[in-house]
Amino acid sequence: MNYIKELLVELGMNTELAVYLANIILVVIVGIVSVAANFVTKKIVLRVVTHYIRNNRYQWDDYLLERKVFHKLSHIVPAIILYYFSFSFSSYQSLIHKGITVYLIIVALLVLDAFLNAVNDIYRTFDISRSRPIKGYVQVVKIFLFIIGGILAISNLIGESPVILISGIGALSAVMLLIFKDSLLGLVAGVQLSTNDMVQVGDWIEMPKYGADGDIIDISLHTVKVQNFDKTITTIPSYALISDSFKNWRGMQDAGGRRIKRAVYLDMNSIGFCTPAMIEKFKRIHLLADYILDKEKEISYYNLEHDIDHTVPVNGRAMTNIGVFRAYIERYIEQHPKIHKGMTRIVRQLAPGENGLPLEIYAFTNDINWAVYEGVQSDLFDHILAVAPEFGLQVFQNPSGHDFSRSASKVEAY
Repeated sequence: MNYIKELLVELGMNTELAVYLANIILVVIVGIVSVAANFVTKKIVLRVVTHYIRNNRYQWDDYLLERKVFHKLSHIVPAIILYYFSFSFSSYQSLIHKGITVYLIIVALLVLDAFLNAVNDIYRTFDISRSRPIKGYVQVVKIFLFIIGGILAISNLIGESPVILISGIGALSAVMLLIFKDSLLGLVAGVQLSTNDMVQVGDWIEMPKYGADGDIIDISLHTVKVQNFDKTITTIPSYALISDSFKNWRGMQDAGGRRIKRAVYLDMNSIGFCTPAMIEKFKRIHLLADYILDKEKEISYYNLEHDIDHTVPVNGRAMTNIGVFRAYIERYIEQHPKIHKGMTRIVRQLAPGENGLPLEIYAFTNDINWAVYEGVQSDLFDHILAVAPEFGLQVFQNPSGHDFSRSASKVEAY
């Protein structure tokens, strides 16, 4: 400053005007040097660092580069230059130092924010991140750092010790708890969700209260994002997964089998004993041939042992079309290539009702893919509905307009 002022005075300029002009010239010089230093840092140093990171064998530093940790760190260079030249402005030195300190605090917070994001990205490359996500904890650390940074910046501007501000915040703890209520609830929920392994990224969950039915794509401090099967996104508060109930389909996905549980309703008027002609017909069905022969021997032995009168059908034991049909479905499911052989397979009757007799099929597909599962289930019931008449059974359904029209036509014909 003195050198520039003296140089201007030697050139014949007024002393007072030389002081003002020297200040302006020095500000311009500082600005030019800061811009030049920032340019060199970004265009040369950062390019060298980027080239090294892109071409080494490590992967973790790529995430630091993607999150622009080094780019944000480069903003420190102009602050160092300004701090060095601040001694030339003795009148404003204290104010400049405060401004530079606040600027450095902001830059440090931005660098730490980017670094924590990179740490979370690196952690997500490990398999454990699915069951133990740390995004919520990272967000808590960020909140803590920004609070500390804010306290340091304010204390620097007002020239007071940070301890005084912290003690004041302690007096406002009730207000702070109210402000950060969701963050605290989210933190507690995150710990419980992680400790109890209740949800993971990629889990299919169902939560009708929030309209959620799909896969979890993100778990954060405050929210859990679910991508529904219609591709919409539902956001659920983290603590809601603790306070409310939800269904997690991870067990089905891990087991490798997806349940089929559906009933066919049969008209009870079509149920009856098998006639000799029906039995001979059933013997020609490949899946039933051995069953019919074994059943005939078992029934004949029982009736002979108990001296049963065969002239009355209700005496003794006899095969029924519903029993044979149930045996056929059991064998059909057992040999089906898409039914899981290591899981429960049941064909059972439920309680009869006004819609007929429910015959329920309970089994698991060996492919949990939704489209494949629906295809297997549809093929299975296509076959069951089609073969029911071959056993003398009628599938129940409520009368339609076609049924009434056909009945009316018959009446008119008479």
